[in-house]
Amino acid sequence: MDYAELQHVFPDTGRVNARGNLEVGGVDVADMAREFGTPLYVFCEETLRGRCRAFQEAFRSMHPETQVVYAAKAYVGPALARLVQEEGLGLDVVSGGELAVAQSVGFPPESIYFHGNNKSEAELAQALDYGVGRIVIDNLPELDRLEGLAAARGQTQEVLLRITPGIDPHTHAHTTTGVLDSKFGLPLATGDATEAMRRALRSPHLRLVGLHFHLGSPIFELEPYAAAVDAVMAFAAPFREEGFQMEEFSPGGGFAIAYTRDQHPPSPADYAQTIVEAAHKACETYGFPSPRLIIEPGRAISGPAGVSVYTVGAVKEIPGVRTFVAVDGGMGDNIRPALYDARYEAVAANRMTEPHDRVVTVAGKFCESGDILVRDAPLPPMEPGDLIALPAAGAYAPSMASNYNLNARPPIALVKDGNARLIRLRESVEDMLRSERV
Repeated sequence: MDYAELQHVFPDTGRVNARGNLEVGGVDVADMAREFGTPLYVFCEETLRGRCRAFQEAFRSMHPETQVVYAAKAYVGPALARLVQEEGLGLDVVSGGELAVAQSVGFPPESIYFHGNNKSEAELAQALDYGVGRIVIDNLPELDRLEGLAAARGQTQEVLLRITPGIDPHTHAHTTTGVLDSKFGLPLATGDATEAMRRALRSPHLRLVGLHFHLGSPIFELEPYAAAVDAVMAFAAPFREEGFQMEEFSPGGGFAIAYTRDQHPPSPADYAQTIVEAAHKACETYGFPSPRLIIEPGRAISGPAGVSVYTVGAVKEIPGVRTFVAVDGGMGDNIRPALYDARYEAVAANRMTEPHDRVVTVAGKFCESGDILVRDAPLPPMEPGDLIALPAAGAYAPSMASNYNLNARPPIALVKDGNARLIRLRESVEDMLRSERV
């Protein structure tokens, strides 16, 4: 196998070592499989930190007043929350659980942005009590609910409004969020955005500091960002006469990564150039002072840093049809192929130097015919006990993992400089049964 063709989809420290095995962060994947078992997520600390720095450097070089905020929904745990804090990033949370992770490591509340299309009263109260910096209002009922909660506490909460600009980013329908037919945001087309602006500006306990939009994910095109920036700025301009000041402006995230050898997404610098230039032009056109930019990469930080590792069990050959190579994980630890038809590369982690010249289908162990991780994957002839690794698995695979068929969710190993440590333990049967009652 020519690893050079796949190097860009693996973590920065990925390589083939002298044993012919895949190595990440200076640690042999086969050694980690023996120590921690499989399925296993492996995260490269160097890649995580490098991606944090790449987005900060790219945007701040063009617009110094930029805050990069990690989108926790991609995956977050205490160790990762602490890492992004150390790198100077804020945190974008979408649930009380994600906020609780931030609280567990003392994440600075002023650097937290609370998103979500149906925040409960309890979640909003949790956010107010912790003192989160911004709550991003998604709809009119939430605006009223938050006003009431803030009033009861005698607080004034700074907020952004999530605007739905009606821009199609040309990604999968399940991950498109900026069009009119979306559960997210205040649409321009229906008048909800206008009503929300006026109510927020009149609110005695909410201070409207800016606007946010999010088009979807992953977005490989740049033009939709520029179009949406202009549309939202044009919408906001008339409200200056009603007292609105654009202190912050957030074009969200959705930045793409490479999952397969043929994908080459824009770099952080490419995204920065398009978004910053569009924002500067729109501010000039519509008479806004230059606002603070809020950028929300999630997948683009954690995705490239992660590799999932599996052990081969059964091999089923159907002559003239296909060969199924079944592994000890599947849709319970990576539902994206079943949910979005997401494509991944697969490599034989313990046989990297052998020709990957057999086309097989990597199947999971879950009781669904749709539990397929990779179709038509080039691999060597696989035997039970071999290891298969999927790169670009650090985003959404671990955060969307489930206990389907009462399988335990995998552990997560963080690797750096030849050392590996677990930052999430493998679940046990006892863990899964703890909340059950007879």
